Amino acid sequence: MKIPSRLFVPSLAGAKLLDRMICCVGALAGIGVTALVGLLAFGRDASLPYLVAPMGASAVLVFAVPASPLAQPWSVIGGNTLGALVGIAVGGVIHDPLIASAVAVSLAIAGMSFGRCLHPPGGAAALTAVLGGPTVLAAGYKFALLPVAANSAALVALGWLFHKFSRHSYPHAAVALAANPHGTKDPAPETRVGFDTTDVDAALEDIGETFDIAREDLDTLLRRIELRSFARRLGDPRCDDVMSRDLVTIKDSSPLTSAHALMLKHAIRTLPVVDDHGRLLGALGLRELGQQSKLVADAMVEALTSVPEAPAFGLVTKLSDGKRHAVIVIDGERRPVGMITQTDLLATVAHYPRAASHEQ
Repeated sequence: MKIPSRLFVPSLAGAKLLDRMICCVGALAGIGVTALVGLLAFGRDASLPYLVAPMGASAVLVFAVPASPLAQPWSVIGGNTLGALVGIAVGGVIHDPLIASAVAVSLAIAGMSFGRCLHPPGGAAALTAVLGGPTVLAAGYKFALLPVAANSAALVALGWLFHKFSRHSYPHAAVALAANPHGTKDPAPETRVGFDTTDVDAALEDIGETFDIAREDLDTLLRRIELRSFARRLGDPRCDDVMSRDLVTIKDSSPLTSAHALMLKHAIRTLPVVDDHGRLLGALGLRELGQQSKLVADAMVEALTSVPEAPAFGLVTKLSDGKRHAVIVIDGERRPVGMITQTDLLATVAHYPRAASHEQ
């Protein structure tokens, strides 16, 4: 019998095999060190276990899906601890294990929901408190603190340290929507068209389901999808298809007055700043000309850069922040080989060959 290959496709969007292997290493270290900390703190002969089973499920969330709202530090520590507290309280009142287990998990979900710390292993912590036997019963509410809260805090700390090296955001911070760079009440340019946050809320209400993704992350994801779809419809030209190639540059050792003169002569708003070997050092715009500096090197700012083979429409977000007006295209040695301005992108949208065919 042939087994469908789709059964082996990662169920999480964005999941990659390398990421999964890395998270396995993280879980190995996380659980191992958490257990070691508990062992050193409580000892092998302690009346309470030095590691509780719900930590295994917490490790899956912390190391495999660190962007999940269910995996954030307060969710892990608060959810597990609250679940254990509820389980202890219910077990002390209801002595039938079957009934106590059902009530404990139910109340743990309610408590975590109101406490904004929903964490699936918190339900397991509640069950552990109910079914843990005489050792947990004798410990009473101490069990929620040691080892549950202690294990959770250690796991979160190790997750934070691990993701510093894995380059994942933990604690996860959603990418904030761009603010208006001019300080007015208008939305930022990139958020004025298309959907807005009220549309996201309405769509979630229409579907009527709970998704394991922060609303802000969902907003960012949808906007990136819009941009990708836009680029695909227009053929996704590369930077070297649309960039200007005859660049006007200036050396960092030049006086700022020379930069002003070049901008006026060529009617441009951005000058790439290069060193004596032609390598890009920064950029100079109209805003920088107003500084009191005498040399270009003192006034220049970090340049927005791209490479020739990069998708041109991928620069839309960078060039709609209201602060920069051009992206400098560089080669492998950081030498400027082209420039793409806001005008270049507008012209590409209007005239790129496949755009016309989609408008007909």
